[in-house]
Amino acid sequence: MATSVGAANTAVLKDPKLQLQRFHGLRSSGLVPLSRSVHNLSVSASNSAVVTAVSTPIKPDTPSETKRSKVEIIKEQSNFLRYPLNEELLSEAPNVNENATQLIKFHGSYQQYNRDERGGRSYSFMLRTKNPCGKVPNKLYLAMDDLADQFGIGTLRLTTRQTFQLHGVLKKNLKTVISTVIRNMGSSLGACGDLNRNVLAPAAPFTRKDYLFAQETADNIAALLTPQSGAYFDLWIDGEKIISAEPPEVVEARNDNSHGTNFPDSPEPIYGTQFLPRKFKVAVTVPTDNSVDILTNDIGVVVVTDADGEPQGFNIYVGGGMGRTHRVETTFPRLGEPLGYVPKEDILYAVKAIVVTQRENGRRDDRRYSRMKYLVSLWGIEKFRSVVEQYYGKKFEPFRELPEWEFKSYLGWHEQGDGSFFCGLHVDNGRIGGAKKKALREIIEKYSLNVRLTPNQNIILCDINPSWRRPISTVLAQAGLLDPSYVDPLNLTAMACPAFPLCPLAITEAERGIPDILKRVRAVFDRVGLEYDESVVVRVTGCPNGCARPYMAELGLVGDGPNSYQIWLGGRPNQTSLAQTFMNKVKVQNLEKVLEPLFNSWKSERQEKESFGEFSNRLGFEKLKEIVDKWEGPVAV
Repeated sequence: MATSVGAANTAVLKDPKLQLQRFHGLRSSGLVPLSRSVHNLSVSASNSAVVTAVSTPIKPDTPSETKRSKVEIIKEQSNFLRYPLNEELLSEAPNVNENATQLIKFHGSYQQYNRDERGGRSYSFMLRTKNPCGKVPNKLYLAMDDLADQFGIGTLRLTTRQTFQLHGVLKKNLKTVISTVIRNMGSSLGACGDLNRNVLAPAAPFTRKDYLFAQETADNIAALLTPQSGAYFDLWIDGEKIISAEPPEVVEARNDNSHGTNFPDSPEPIYGTQFLPRKFKVAVTVPTDNSVDILTNDIGVVVVTDADGEPQGFNIYVGGGMGRTHRVETTFPRLGEPLGYVPKEDILYAVKAIVVTQRENGRRDDRRYSRMKYLVSLWGIEKFRSVVEQYYGKKFEPFRELPEWEFKSYLGWHEQGDGSFFCGLHVDNGRIGGAKKKALREIIEKYSLNVRLTPNQNIILCDINPSWRRPISTVLAQAGLLDPSYVDPLNLTAMACPAFPLCPLAITEAERGIPDILKRVRAVFDRVGLEYDESVVVRVTGCPNGCARPYMAELGLVGDGPNSYQIWLGGRPNQTSLAQTFMNKVKVQNLEKVLEPLFNSWKSERQEKESFGEFSNRLGFEKLKEIVDKWEGPVAV
């Protein structure tokens, strides 16, 4: 595995066009008093010295002024995410100003408006929760279900990062909604913004040691990287602190500054006033289980066990990420690559060292290049590892060999290992509404079930007594929440982002368009003679940001104009290889002209058990384009 991932990124490392300008540390704008002490330097509000929390000396070639993006200034002036959001929330206007729009992301919300409406903007807010491992206590699920009806658009949406999204919340109701989430064992802090997002882990509630350890580790990493200043509680519950006790190892790792990682005496010891250059994503899993798309994260953490199944340590991948910009070739999706292995007691220190390396060296001048994947690509893995080791205080051990990855959906009924069952339910594009929403509410409330959300936008009902299985199955079937054997295999692995009408970045349809696209793909399968149980991984996004991870799909459709998509091919069903751009500007009504010859060729020329993605890579895009250009329809049998 290590070799294939490294090879996938080799072109990125060697391409001279991708040698991006180095960003030299953080700078004070002189606009906000900086009261923290700083290792190696004394900083006042009036000077323009470089602000750094590390022991590395400032390079003499550092320019007197380092350009920073507007968002960097907004963060620095915000008094740790408070100002001017606190004032804007009190105004009568239905929206908040530009600065507050950036800051509210850190609190878990995006300002949106209905793009289907003409002649004015109807502002609302999307709220995203933060649920490490996708864990949703019974009490929180019921609260979210109520909030969707009372303050949202009547639906809940499950995301590709194991969280809820609530759409359509008015500004005047935001405080009520967020305080309700907090008081029902939930949080939205850090669900968006330039910091660590929700930490993924396998959603299956197995009682196996490795699964439990992966989930515990994800919880601890999430706690380690949660903002500490208290702004979240100040704004939404008037300063009341509703937090559970943290594990002592988390507190110890956060406060440890033996290798110059922290801002001493700062309300944000890890993040400081600037937080991170961009969003940061972490996933934890066990060998073989790639339900979390492990290679698409800034940090991928894999539990390593001994022969008896006892966790011993972790393999760590770094540098994955999906986002890119159309027609800017220096932006690209990227796979994570092996960094090394650490013993289990060191994982929080290793993760913190990686985060700090990105904090100090990630670009803050141009947000298109601010994700950690660009830093790893620019430096190469060897240099990146050596810098991380300075903050870690140790050398990484060699990466342990791993078995092949498999995609696991956990749909259907399974034994947990403790006498109870769990039931994984497929939810088209993660959108829960109507009869399905009512049925889930009825079951979850009646049986006091806890819930898990999956990275494939599905939901798992946990801790089901065997005697409840029949009545639960009946209610689910009546509401259309079918056993996976009754769902089209194409739908089971498909994903789409919300896109229109609310996402401000959408160029074309995704969630609203994918049901028809999947039906048309199935019709093409039928025409060329592919069997019903055959499938390809289809992912659709309304823009190139890649929220539904289309660049890992066998068939990725990425919006590049009105009713138009780029077609990406070459991902694998187990999500271990990047797709590549096959065609640009394909109008949605013309998809069959491309897909029919491709799927016909796959059916007739594939090798035994060869997936569509593997077939696409083996034939090569030149040959595939020739097949599309010469296509005159399937030969009648």
